[in-house]
Formats: sequence, structure tokens, C-alpha cells
Amino acid sequence: MAIELRQQLKLTQQLIMTPQLQMAIKLLQLSRLELVDTIRQELEENPTLEEVQETPEKNKENEPEEVSAASEEAREVTIEEKINDEIDWSNYIDEYNSPGKVNFESENREAPQYEAFVSSKESLSDHLLWQLLMLSPTDIEKQVGSLIIGNLNKDGYLQLSVEELCEQSGISIEMVEDVLETMQSFDPVGVCARDLRECLLLQANLLNLEDSLVTDIISDHLKNLENKNYKLICKALKVKLKDVIAAVNVIKALEPKPGRQFNEETPHYIIPDIYVYKSEGEFVIVLNDDGMPKLRVNPFYKRAITRKNEVSTNAKDYIREKMRSAAWLIRSIHQRQKTIYKVMESILKFQQDFFEKGVVHLKPMVLRDVAEDIGMHESTISRVTTNKYVHTPQGIYELKYFFNSSIKRVHGEDIASASVQAKIKKLIEGENPKKPYSDSKMAELLKTDNINIARRTVAKYREMMGILSSSKRKQF
Repeated sequence: MAIELRQQLKLTQQLIMTPQLQMAIKLLQLSRLELVDTIRQELEENPTLEEVQETPEKNKENEPEEVSAASEEAREVTIEEKINDEIDWSNYIDEYNSPGKVNFESENREAPQYEAFVSSKESLSDHLLWQLLMLSPTDIEKQVGSLIIGNLNKDGYLQLSVEELCEQSGISIEMVEDVLETMQSFDPVGVCARDLRECLLLQANLLNLEDSLVTDIISDHLKNLENKNYKLICKALKVKLKDVIAAVNVIKALEPKPGRQFNEETPHYIIPDIYVYKSEGEFVIVLNDDGMPKLRVNPFYKRAITRKNEVSTNAKDYIREKMRSAAWLIRSIHQRQKTIYKVMESILKFQQDFFEKGVVHLKPMVLRDVAEDIGMHESTISRVTTNKYVHTPQGIYELKYFFNSSIKRVHGEDIASASVQAKIKKLIEGENPKKPYSDSKMAELLKTDNINIARRTVAKYREMMGILSSSKRKQF
């Protein structure tokens, strides 16, 4: 068989990830805050991209249409300045005749800009270090105290044992224990404890409850307290049930996480990307453009590349590349907003009952339903619905929330899993606190509502919503 070279024409189709497509996909999956950060970064890096500043109409009438280059030239600085006749010469002479320096403040002095100051919240470490220094500690005590403070978690618990502290500091156990005992009396009460039992005992001792039923329960029966097995506590301590309940109410008032009030985590507020509201009997979709920079290509650079000899060839190539990048960004942002609108429009069509009546009427839906409705791929719908939020008459929800698995009913249409969770939550809210519903009982009650699910499914949904079991929900 001879080997030879041949030329052959062949038609093929393949997907090429052009820069425009890459940018569009990248922007599509960004959240609102990430998109604003990306735009701000592009504004800093791309000189041809600029933000359109909106000015009031009344100011536009007074603005000149164009400022000539000649009028912007800086005036030459000269020394032919006249002396200000309003100078207070008496203060000037008195200042230089006085033995010390005298400062004269005018009434028109510039006041400090208080809005520029940012308040900082005191941390747990700073609060404890301040209390330690108030005791005028020795160098060794200061070293041990700083080591203890550095090994506290955000809840105020000590994460190292006394032996480990001794190994790291090279100081005797007696000294470490003395410093730790001193710091356990600091504010907030219960700080520097090594576990929950010690934390609660420190707070109980501060309330003068030593050798009481409260400390006995904390010391020996925390597990029974967690499971609300009060009868076993009564039997072990040989006390009445009402006394145990009174002690438990005291323990409930204690703080299990002393460092909680010094938590430095700042809340992240959700800004919806879309608003859906009802107007004249119909739902209206409005994209949220508040705070979103409005972009355009700087016209100065457009004119620059049309000039023949004033700009070099390399500069023109650079400007063209940046203008092309700016145009792609603007086009990708518009495409992103258009896609989000189409997806929300399709969701509104499928989940009309939810927007009208609430979560209980949420229908089962998957990404394929919306993808087929608007003619897009499922991966595109997944990117659009990730980290995007909508403000509805029922509250603020992530777009992913509307996609639920279906639960079979005995009769009638399938129901969404989120609707089943809402029904379970409603059953628990209406139960008798002294006799809460078990998972099996809730499964039976749901079956009367034409929802046939197993007990373990009820338990799974209950745990997903962060609801305790019936034994731990029981109140005496």
C-alpha cells in the first residue's frame, strides 16, 4: 500500500469558544455583586470604556455643549498677586510679639468630614486583652494570657489543653492554671471555657448557684437534658419534676456561646436581580438596574483612530483592541439581562399559582422545562438561575428555588417537594407543644391530604429545615 499526500475538502461543524462567547458565559453565571465588581475592574483597565453619568435635566440646559481645548489650558502662574486687604494685621502682629506661638482660628475653618469615619467593632481578643492589662500583669502572666487569647475560637472556647499551653509557653502548669482561672472570670461570662459543661458552670457559679440542682444537671446530666429526658434526671437526683423544669428554665437562660456578641462576620444583604409585582391584575417583570453602571465606548477614542497622521499605528491597534473588548462587554451585559428576563418569564408561566397563592401551590419543575420553553440549553438555564434572586409578592427567593423534584400523590397531579416541606412546617407550627407530632404521625396526616410519603422522607425534610425531632420539641 503506497503512502501519499492528498488534498481533500471536508465540511465539519464544531463549537469554537470565541472571546465573545467566553465573556458572555462568564458574565451569565456571575451574581449581581460579582458583576458590578467585574464592571468596575474593566473600567479601571480599559481606557476606552466609560460610565455614563446621569445629570439632571435642569443642569443640562446650563452646560455648554463643548469645551474647547484652548479654554482648558492652564493659566501661567505669576507673582503679580495683590495683597488681600481683608487680612487681620492686628492678629498677625500680636502673634509675632507674643512669647509663644499663638494660633488664630477663623469661623470659616473646614469642619471634619464625619461621614468619612468608619467605626470598627471591638473584637473578643481586644476586649479580653484590655481586661488582662487592667490587672497590671507580670511579663509571664501577660505571655500566658496572650497565648490563651490567641487560642480561642469565635465562640470564646479555649481550643488547647493546659498541658499543650505549657508546652508552647514553657511555663509551669500552676502558673497557666492560675492565669486561666483569672481569665475565666472576665467578661463575657463563660469565656475561656474548654467545653460547654465548664462554660455553663462558670455562668451558674456567677449567679451563686453552686451545689444547686442547676449545677448538678449541668455536671452530670447534660445528655439527658439535651434529649429532654427529665424523668431520668428526676430518678437519678431524687427530685420532683417541677424542680427539674425550674432548673432547666434557668439553664436555658445561660449563654452557650459567650463570644457570639463579638462576632465580626458582617451580614451580606441580598439585592434582587428581578422584581415581580402585580399591576392591574397581571404580573409584571422588572429588571433591577439600580447601582448597575451604564457603559459606553468613549467617543474620544473613536475619533482618535479616524485621524490619519496624529496617532501611530501601534496606538491605533491598541485602541481598536480595547474598543472591541468594551463593545463585547456591553453586548454581553445586555444579553445577560435579556436571558434572565426570558427565564423569569418562563418561570412565571409555569409557577403562576405560586405567585398568586404561596409556597404550598409550588409545582414540580426541572431545568429542562424552562430550557425547552425558551429554546436554550439546560446548562445555560443552570447558569442563569445560580446566585440570582427575585423579589415576589411571597418574598425573596433564589431562582433555583422554583426547580423542585416531584412527589407522587394518591390522586391528582404531582406536588413539589418544597410544597411538602411547607406543609410539614405548618403541621409542626400547629401541634400541641406538650404532645408534638412524630414523623410517623406527620406521614399519616399528610396521607389524609393526598400526599403519600414515607416516615424517613418526613424525617429528611424536617432535618433539611432545621427542625428538631418530636422528643426534643416536647415542652413541659
